Amino acid sequence: MTSSKPAVRKVVITCAVTGSIHTPSMSPYLPITPAEIAEGAIGAAEAGASILHMHARKSDTGQPTPDPAVFMEFLPRIKQSTDAVINISTGGGHGMPLTERLAAALQTRPEMASLNMGSMNFGLFQGLDKPRDWQHAWEPAYLEMTRDFIFRNTFKDIEFVLQELGEGCGTKFEFECYDVGHLYNLAHFVDRGLVKPPFFIQTIFGILGGIGADPDNLVHMRHIADKLFGTDYQWSVLAAGRHQMSFTTLAGIYGGNVRVGLEDSIYLGKGVLAKTNAEQVTKIRRILEDLSLEIATPAEARALLGLKGGDQVSF
Repeated sequence: MTSSKPAVRKVVITCAVTGSIHTPSMSPYLPITPAEIAEGAIGAAEAGASILHMHARKSDTGQPTPDPAVFMEFLPRIKQSTDAVINISTGGGHGMPLTERLAAALQTRPEMASLNMGSMNFGLFQGLDKPRDWQHAWEPAYLEMTRDFIFRNTFKDIEFVLQELGEGCGTKFEFECYDVGHLYNLAHFVDRGLVKPPFFIQTIFGILGGIGADPDNLVHMRHIADKLFGTDYQWSVLAAGRHQMSFTTLAGIYGGNVRVGLEDSIYLGKGVLAKTNAEQVTKIRRILEDLSLEIATPAEARALLGLKGGDQVSF
């Protein structure tokens, strides 16, 4: 009698290359220009990231920008240099209306895009607590604005993105869930047939206004997602700042996928700034492989998530 070995679980590493949370004065290593963003993304892919989560910035000031023309300064180079899945943000930067946040994704029709699953307070003003020599006037103003800011993602907004970008462009989503209620919001759209499996849930910990970075919360979010979605989803974890590596390690242990990158944390370890996105990818890859886990290739990530393929995008 012969017995077949169980399939080896592959862990998908996502890298969020620059984001819209950190500002240039926080780290000299934050990718700003299209060339820096491209280099950061390509390095992360070479280190083992199979999904690259992308934002854009203005070259002169580092301010987040939704301009599709800026995205097009680095997306073709990344696609030419790697086989990684390119995932474009629809969260944009704080204060951008939904039409701006969607502009780059609608033009480029990527394989994946992020989609935030609820409106929320999104506090970055704690970044003002540490004295800094600000390089640009927009930086402290941008952080202070979040003291009285609601990150809007209404049911109407979400439905619009699902229809225009999902159904209209064949794009699948990284469903960003900052709290338990966001999982139930996603379940609402699954029940209505607007979201079809397999889908990719990114549970996010440690943002002020979202669920806290407590390991009990990680277990609880996983438990609720399992109750709501069964085997129809792939689970991933990111955590902000100093919690990044500990929570992504826990995600590997608990059967999940992981996200790292300079969007989520500018550090490699306590008090040590990460010089590249690749350093963070390399570190979490080593941890996961030390746990006897295998890292998914871009092709394996595409198969796992049912993506349309890199030849079906508009860049």
